[in-house]
Amino acid sequence: MNIIPWFIFVIVCILIFISIHAFIRGGIFPTRMEMQDSRFSGELFIVLLIIYSLVIIGFGMLYFILSFQGIILVEGGELREVNIVGSIIHSMYFSGVTLLTIGYGDITPIGIGRFIALIEALIGYVLPTAFVMRLFQTGSRSRDK
Repeated sequence: MNIIPWFIFVIVCILIFISIHAFIRGGIFPTRMEMQDSRFSGELFIVLLIIYSLVIIGFGMLYFILSFQGIILVEGGELREVNIVGSIIHSMYFSGVTLLTIGYGDITPIGIGRFIALIEALIGYVLPTAFVMRLFQTGSRSRDK
């Protein structure tokens, strides 16, 4: 058993956790989010886009790293070996649809990939709520001043 993919797997998991934790606590991407009427905030949109991109890329890397230990994603119900570029594309695609839509069903995880996909789907479900709560909390602080 090769230890390098597992080492990289742990590092990516830690980075994902740190970035989400820092976002929720307000330590990453310090912004001046203020509730100004009901106008669209370009700054808020960019921060949310960056956070979602980081989570998609991070989990995509997890699926890709786990693919070195065996086939982790099944396409169309068939076990298929793909080259490295194909594996990266499948991993990123699966990560994106899992985070944003809870999946289409065209690619299915097996083994530990099911648990990782469940965690990613939970993050995709909870992250918008945390973002809105943080926005209201910041808005109420600015009104109190």
